[in-house]
Amino acid sequence: MGIKLIKISVVYFVIGVLLGLYMSMTGQYIYTSVHAHINLLGWTSMTLAGILYLIFPKAGMSPLGKVHFWLHNIALPVMMLGLFFVLAGNLQWLPLVSVGGIVVVIAVIVFAINIIMNVNIEE
Repeated sequence: MGIKLIKISVVYFVIGVLLGLYMSMTGQYIYTSVHAHINLLGWTSMTLAGILYLIFPKAGMSPLGKVHFWLHNIALPVMMLGLFFVLAGNLQWLPLVSVGGIVVVIAVIVFAINIIMNVNIEE
């Protein structure tokens, strides 16, 4: 799962940078929180998780690692899409932000449990 997390994190990095460039070029910064969340939860968090999964392959190959990967990568786009539209004034998209956010939190908790259970000094 480590390589998959790192590869998909680069996609989030490109999206985050492009959104930042768009905001800079237009002077419209209403999407700053989308930009920050994509870079933090997409690029940074997934890269670090991927590196940890490579350093500790037992965690990366565990069922919890797979659950973490899929929950995170399904929920984050849902949350970001919802937040994008909410910030544009379409409040009917708010449930996507809530559901996506809750599932991202669950993914992070699964990641934490995975690290606690499967990362050992002996590896």
